[in-house]
Amino acid sequence: MTHWTDFGVWQADDIHWDRFEPSRVDPDLVKLIKAASLVEHNAPVYAKYLCNVFHDDPGFAKLAKDWADEEVKHGKVLAHYAKLAGPDFDFDDAFKRFTEGFQVPVDVSRSVRGSLTGEILARCVVETGTSSHYTAIRRATGEPVLEELCRNLAADELRHYKTFWEFSKQLREREGVGLVKRARVVIGRVAEAQDEELAYAFHSANERPGGFNHKRSNEAYAGHAYKLYPPDLVERIVAMLLNVIGLKPHGWLSRWISRLAYWKMRKRVRRFAAAQPA
Repeated sequence: MTHWTDFGVWQADDIHWDRFEPSRVDPDLVKLIKAASLVEHNAPVYAKYLCNVFHDDPGFAKLAKDWADEEVKHGKVLAHYAKLAGPDFDFDDAFKRFTEGFQVPVDVSRSVRGSLTGEILARCVVETGTSSHYTAIRRATGEPVLEELCRNLAADELRHYKTFWEFSKQLREREGVGLVKRARVVIGRVAEAQDEELAYAFHSANERPGGFNHKRSNEAYAGHAYKLYPPDLVERIVAMLLNVIGLKPHGWLSRWISRLAYWKMRKRVRRFAAAQPA
């Protein structure tokens, strides 16, 4: 099985932090970076869950732990950048509030996706989202350090996607999970992007302690994030997800879904902007 360490990986010291330009910092992007630092740093919780689910596969357990280590590194460098951009950011306090308010049930022995194949397909969906998210931020920023950082992060997440996807093909053959079930897992995991994790991370990193309102924080996160996605990046996301399902990544279906997804994202952005005080 492929391991993350089989690839050349970068370290925090490789980032050219001395090129940081405060005048080019976009406060809205920093809000997303703060939220992402909390989610990434929480990866060991998911690794524990994956190790429980794949308890008969020590090779994958090692893979999951290596993956979590790399995600924690992501969280640390993102937090460091957020501190550069806004010295008042208290990562430890924000992470404490995040993990106290949002908890993942990990004491299980079977995947909540119904199969091991489904579990890995769900991971592919997550890596699709994170890789695209960092690509969107990289394109939007004019700040050199954030651009470099997001380029590295997006490459890591794409590597994760590819490794999980290759592993899912092995499991699919072994378990015989058909197209319809694969589609249900992918669609279901995409829908879960509206759950409390991202909303609570955004709240913990950027809003006053207490008084969490899922709808408000979810709208705020979407309003800040979705405005960064141009049509070509949405098309890339859709192609990656169709590939995970086992469908043709390019063609009429991909184009139709991409247009619908882009329209819905822009609608969320407009709704959030309209709700802001003049």
